[in-house]
Amino acid sequence: MCGRENPPDARFCNGCGAALETGPAPRQQRKTVTVLFCDVTGSTALGERLDPESFRQVMRRYFDAARAVIERHGGTVEKFIGDAVMAVFGVPVLHEDDALRAVRAAAGLRGRSHCSTVNWRPASAPR
Repeated sequence: MCGRENPPDARFCNGCGAALETGPAPRQQRKTVTVLFCDVTGSTALGERLDPESFRQVMRRYFDAARAVIERHGGTVEKFIGDAVMAVFGVPVLHEDDALRAVRAAAGLRGRSHCSTVNWRPASAPR
């Protein structure tokens, strides 16, 4: 090498083109995780019956309730996709019983108490 100073992210010397020494590669770790995917049955028909703002409000309440159930069982909501929720168990903290936690969360998502909290009506709808 020619001794020229290079930017910290340079892999080759900007002066002579020689390969620069790099630090140790970041440590990689393989983890077994459990992914829970759920969606709302009949959401298309519900969306056709409600105006867009009401439907968005209903889905937001569902997503909030689903997040609470998933987090109560130690999962992390990774993303919301349309009417679906994708959650991960084992990230960032790995537990020996992550698969069981995911099954319990799924049962909680299907439970009557969870569905009644959503109510499937916009908050402004007459009861």
